Amino acid sequence: MATMQIAEPVTTLLSDLGQAIPDTPHAVSVSLPSWKANVGYEEGEEWVLSKMKNGYPRFFIHLSIAAFAAAIASMYGIPGEQAMLFPSTAVATRCLHFLAAQGTPIDNVHGARIIDLVFRDGDSSHKRPVSLKTIISAVVFPKAGFKHAKTFWQHSGDGVSSRRAEFCYKAFMEGYLTPRDDAGRDESSSNRISRGPRRYQRKESLDLKCRKTPASTYENTDVAIDISLEKQDYAHFVEERFGRNLDLSLAVHAKLAIRRRIAGSLAADVDLTESIKVTEKMESIRKVQGFSEKCVYLHPTGMSSIFNTHRIMLQTRGHLKSIMFGFPYIDTLKILEKWGPGCLFYGHGSSADLEDLEDRCIKGERFLALFCEFPGNPLLKTPDLRRIRKLADLYDFAVVIDETIGNFINVHVLPCADVVVSSLTKVFSGDSNVMGGSSILNPQSRYYDQLKRTLQAEYEDNYWPEDAIFLERNSRDFIHRINRINSNAEAICHVLRDSPHVVKQIYYPKYSPSREFYDHFRYPTGGYGGLLSVTFNSTVEAVTFFDVIDIAKGPSLGTNFTLCSPFVILAHYNELDWAASFGAEADLVRISVGLEESVELVEKCKRALSSVAELNMQH
Repeated sequence: MATMQIAEPVTTLLSDLGQAIPDTPHAVSVSLPSWKANVGYEEGEEWVLSKMKNGYPRFFIHLSIAAFAAAIASMYGIPGEQAMLFPSTAVATRCLHFLAAQGTPIDNVHGARIIDLVFRDGDSSHKRPVSLKTIISAVVFPKAGFKHAKTFWQHSGDGVSSRRAEFCYKAFMEGYLTPRDDAGRDESSSNRISRGPRRYQRKESLDLKCRKTPASTYENTDVAIDISLEKQDYAHFVEERFGRNLDLSLAVHAKLAIRRRIAGSLAADVDLTESIKVTEKMESIRKVQGFSEKCVYLHPTGMSSIFNTHRIMLQTRGHLKSIMFGFPYIDTLKILEKWGPGCLFYGHGSSADLEDLEDRCIKGERFLALFCEFPGNPLLKTPDLRRIRKLADLYDFAVVIDETIGNFINVHVLPCADVVVSSLTKVFSGDSNVMGGSSILNPQSRYYDQLKRTLQAEYEDNYWPEDAIFLERNSRDFIHRINRINSNAEAICHVLRDSPHVVKQIYYPKYSPSREFYDHFRYPTGGYGGLLSVTFNSTVEAVTFFDVIDIAKGPSLGTNFTLCSPFVILAHYNELDWAASFGAEADLVRISVGLEESVELVEKCKRALSSVAELNMQH
């Protein structure tokens, strides 16, 4: 497409361009501090790309992951090959199948192939251990296949996390990781880079339980700490060599606490010791008969929860076309279009769309599932879930609801869903330093037993232990943060609504024509969430507002700090006309409201609006 022409920014704040937001090694956002920088990023301009030290993890491969992948390709590949890293053989195999479907050659010599890395078994008898746990599964492929491998990485959300890569890269460079086929060889094998200090030269291999974990594991609420680093020498190696000060034995309990928090049975802001004392008999805010933490599954990212829910649906109900209802976050639509038999897309999410769907069903069309967001991102429009549920019951299709934006403290959508998915990276974490996702089965769903059986056979717990520990800690004050964010978002909306001469339209559930659909599922104490979008009367006004407002600017949402972006530019730059046809204008500014003092946020918003007004007076 032609380069989008924009006015020069009123202010330029480029000193932090490309830096992590927040300033931490595993941040999930990056500073793109001016409108021009966002366009430059999408155009691939060197002045922007050369400064990118970080990015949203599904779009920007973290530097530690890239370095590890390069090392694997260098050691086990041939010149011109690259590697993409995944947490299990099963995920890598799905990537391999996707590459094959795009025309990438698959073979064990010069085509795309899988290299599973495991912790070395140092048994001098040369006998392999009973089971070798894959900790990294690398897909090595010709350089020409990178575009397609990156597409799988982005859409599936199943790539390795930066913490896993950091840990494993160091182990790899110390010689503790080796291809599965070499794991039982003598430790003098040429693949061993170095042995490390003598006190760490153990014959046992590390088992971090990164293998496929049966869903039945979740049936046991009396969870033992079976993920502990029982070999004390290796624990010392982790502490001294890998710089860890976290007890990874906490990971199982951290995951349990997260699942209880998502289930709504753990509402108190308590530490991990207290959280594991909660029993299944504790009352949950998700009032659905038979529902408990056993219905909650964790995933490495929010997109992974959507990708794998769709995959499990296909395996459970057969290869039927899906429905995307409402204008969604882009990767959800891409998943439904690229995997399986396709997708019926209703981008307006209107009553007329539901009438068309009903007409199709009456004529005999069958569908796998309807996917929707509650509310949508970035237009904050709420679907008519009651009518959708009636159609689903009548014509036998599942309903999958993404509650990331509304969140389960504000709204209760589980009764209308067969599966609820969410990105835990966002407001559940808040600290913007860890990825995560969840999927929840409704035990009252007609598909519950079937889905449960499929998950028992197919589900993998690929959530890296250290990521789980960080997420659990971050989420303890989740409820308190939601209430404050709700209040702050409404305060900003009031300021925007008081500036009709500057603001063209505000997108927020409370002020949306679809408010009645939101309010029906809103708790009496619930609010309207922390995400809003705003448009102006011209591009230059949108640019001025964005460049002047003194808040963090970059991708992601649900952060504890207020964050804004020209969302449509970042998500739909190569399809701006298409996005606009569904109401998502190129000049839209999306604001994710944080925990700052309301007065401070209001003043910053007023100053930015004043700059727009002054600009108009000059013209």
